[in-house]
Amino acid sequence: MSSKDKQKVIGEELDATQVARFLEMQPTGDEDADFHVLTKAYRGLPVEYFDQFLAMFVAQGRNVNATDPQGRTLAQIAAQHGNQPGYVDVLKKHGAQ
Repeated sequence: MSSKDKQKVIGEELDATQVARFLEMQPTGDEDADFHVLTKAYRGLPVEYFDQFLAMFVAQGRNVNATDPQGRTLAQIAAQHGNQPGYVDVLKKHGAQ
């Protein structure tokens, strides 16, 4: 996930319905469904909306510490992306380790 993967809409306000759509995404392969949804939201939402998404995600009882096939959590991956400030803090706020 490089910074060019993040496609953010600048200046567009998102409502809760638009943010919640990320919760409905399904993986196409054998990827963990929670990790897939987290990754899609991380790539597609500005940090303030990612925070809102994570509140919905956790409220559904989903796993914020889900892992990729290599055993890495999104928080571990995001921590390596120094050019994406705020995402790790928001993940930790919602229980990521």
